[in-house]
Amino acid sequence: MMDFDPKLYENVAINDADVRNIVLSYLVHNCFKETAEAFISCTGMNQPANYLVDMDLRKSIFIFAMEGNALKAMELTEHLTPNLLEEENDLRFDLLSLHFVDLLSSRKFTEALEFAQTKLAPFGKLPKYMQKLEDFMALLAYDEPDCSPMFHLMRSDYRQTIADNLNQAILARVNLPSYSSMETLIQQTTVVTQCLHQELGKDGPPSFTLNRFLKR
Repeated sequence: MMDFDPKLYENVAINDADVRNIVLSYLVHNCFKETAEAFISCTGMNQPANYLVDMDLRKSIFIFAMEGNALKAMELTEHLTPNLLEEENDLRFDLLSLHFVDLLSSRKFTEALEFAQTKLAPFGKLPKYMQKLEDFMALLAYDEPDCSPMFHLMRSDYRQTIADNLNQAILARVNLPSYSSMETLIQQTTVVTQCLHQELGKDGPPSFTLNRFLKR
């Protein structure tokens, strides 16, 4: 196994400004407005231009998506970023599917079927949506959809994925980074670790992880 000694990096200089920017990027990305304002105030950072643009509305959209209130999330998204959902078919399908699932969770099966026929069925013209449509329609066969083989479509982590994708799409549309600096740093660290492991030609997964490196 590849093993790294964190002590080797103890003398590597870390720019405090870079660390603060990484933290602020995470707070802005996840709509922690009050925390971001307090962080800027206590660190004496210069307030970045437009960093609070529409953060409250973006947070509301994220919350509505997480709660399964997809129609409200779509309404606010159209207000904030007009035509985004018309151009992003995958995202629009996912949000419509969230509403379908919410109807099933409320045991409104007839309404769910009607919604699927009018709003989801048109996506069946494209082959890439066929499997997803079949998975969602399978939920209708169960009196307790959350006990079906497709129960994962009704779980909070499914809503989380869609809410995250929507947030990233909105950020990109308003010319802000789709990913926080912290996420990018973790992704880069993972890639570097994998490349080093392959370069050394060792068997087994690398034992180096970001969490271990940070425990110094």
